[in-house]
Formats: sequence, C-alpha cells, structure tokens
Amino acid sequence: MAAKGSAAQDKGSDKGSKQDEERAGVALTNVDQELFAGAGVTKRQLVDYLERMAPRMLPALAERPLSVVRALRGQKPFMQKNVPKYAPDFVRTVSFWAETSQREVAYALCDDLPTLLWFANQRSIEFHPTLTRADAMDTPEHLVLDLDPPEDAGFDAVVAAAHLVRRALDDAGLEGVVKTTGAKGVHILVPLAPGPTHEDVAGATRALALHTERLDPDVATTAFIKADRGGKVFVDPTRAGGSTIVSVYSPRVRPGLPVSFPVTWDELDSVVPAEITVATAPDRPDPWEDAAARPAPQALPEELIAEGRTIPVARVQAMHEGKRRKRAAEKTAKAGSTDSAE
Repeated sequence: MAAKGSAAQDKGSDKGSKQDEERAGVALTNVDQELFAGAGVTKRQLVDYLERMAPRMLPALAERPLSVVRALRGQKPFMQKNVPKYAPDFVRTVSFWAETSQREVAYALCDDLPTLLWFANQRSIEFHPTLTRADAMDTPEHLVLDLDPPEDAGFDAVVAAAHLVRRALDDAGLEGVVKTTGAKGVHILVPLAPGPTHEDVAGATRALALHTERLDPDVATTAFIKADRGGKVFVDPTRAGGSTIVSVYSPRVRPGLPVSFPVTWDELDSVVPAEITVATAPDRPDPWEDAAARPAPQALPEELIAEGRTIPVARVQAMHEGKRRKRAAEKTAKAGSTDSAE
C-alpha cells in the first residue's frame, strides 16, 4: 500500500522528483520549493502545519466528501473533486453521480494523517468538505451563512454584517459560531439537530439572510447578482444541500497561506484575518477546541422554514433576471441599430 502511494505521488505533484523524506508512511517530494509564485511558504511548511493541526482538522474533514484546491507549479490553482487514479490505496473514496458533468465522481474521504499528508504532497492547499457526511448525505448538520464583502471593502464591513446575522439568529432563537474564511469573509455556522431536510435548511437560510438584510439594508444584501449589491456585504442564502465550504483550519491559496480559523464573537471586532496563517494559527487560542463551549445542535423553528419556502431561490431568480436583462439589452441594441439605419 505505502509503496503504491509513494510511486504515484510524483505523478500528480512533482513528476520525476526524488523522495525527500517520509512522514506517516507518505513519501514527500520537493519539500523546500515554494508552493506557488508569491506564496512565501514552502511545501515543507504546509506539511508541518497540517501535521501539527491534524488532531483538530481531521474531525472536521472525516467522512465528508472532499474537494481540494491544488497549486501545481506553472499552473493556475484549480479545484479538484475527482480523486486521480494514481492515488494510493489508503485514500478512501466515495462516488456520487454529478448531474452537471453527467458522470460518477470519486470524492476522497480525508479521515487520517496519511491521507492529509498525501494531499499536501499533491500541493493541495485548500480543503473544501461537504456539509454532510458520506453515509448520511440527506442529513444536514449545519446551517451556514457565508458573508462576502465587496471588492473595495475592509473587514470591518463583514464584521458589521456578521453582527446583524447574530441578531437575526437570536431573534429566531438560534445560536451560531463564527470563523474567518482565510480570505475576506466569514462563515457563521448553526449546528442542527436531526430532522430538517435539505430543502428545510435551504429555506431557513434564505429567511435568515433576508432578516439580516432587513435589519440594516445599508450594510447587508441578498442580491445574488454582483452588479446589484451596491457596495454592500453579500449574505449568501445558497449554502445548503450539496454545498461545500472551506474547512475550518484550512489554508487558502494566498500569499502567506492565511487560514480559516474560529474566533469568538467578542474577538471578531479586533481580529485581523490576514495575520492568521500557517505560521501563526497553531499557537492561537481556539474557541472550538473545547466542544462543550460550542452550541448544541438546535432544531429549526417551523415558522422560519415556512417563511423560507415563500422566498425564491436566489440562483434561479438571478438566472431568470439575467436572461430578462439580456433580452432587454438585445432589444435596445436592435432598436438603436434600426434608428441609425433610418
């Protein structure tokens, strides 16, 4: 098994490279090379980080179909869902039919340290698990609100929107926890008790996003089309069902490798996400280390689910609106062309 993994790793990561060292039975190659241009971080530093954080990171990944973002030398970073055929035997997989690509996709289950380090040797930097476990894909475990700031906004705008989300949750009798995304936004997660369907959670997410927008429409918006957001923080109402989010403790493909990391609600006002990196994250206080300190799984209020069913699905609404605008633009252009001809 180990031999198969060792032979295959060079094929997908650093073709033709010689093994530099071995950890947890996994051969590592080119460990002193920078991960990508401008990263300022070597593969060795990524491996060191993941090895040290594995006790915290693996429980967040275990049993969840995984997509990763890889940064191969000389290529733009890309997301990989399908596990390559050269993967070693110890990498467990689970297959699902993908409607968009009309094929079976074999997702990895990153349940142990060898698998985590094998991904690191493949220059996998970001880890994006599903919100459900492979053996219970119909059982939502979290409601997620993803806050995405406009291009020119500082983190303070996201913080303001996050506190609005917290108020909306409190009004609904719910409690959430917050983490940075390792980029510009934050994720707010509400642990769920068994019972609601994906459709229920999707509806409740739409309702909570709309409640957030109504609390201060100058700060938050649910507009799915970027041009309609008006410089406000987007409260994404679509993270449900088969969605993925970047895992807690996952690095991001950015200079210095910032990390998605839990923070307390009080700390949110002062945290600087860019300072939480693979170099600093392991030594930071971690409010999620003590599971007892996190809210228990909660039941979704029926009235919230019912309200959500009345709110149009953002992606579908945006698609129809995009087509309407395109038709209107084509009609205007045609009329202008006719006028010019006359």
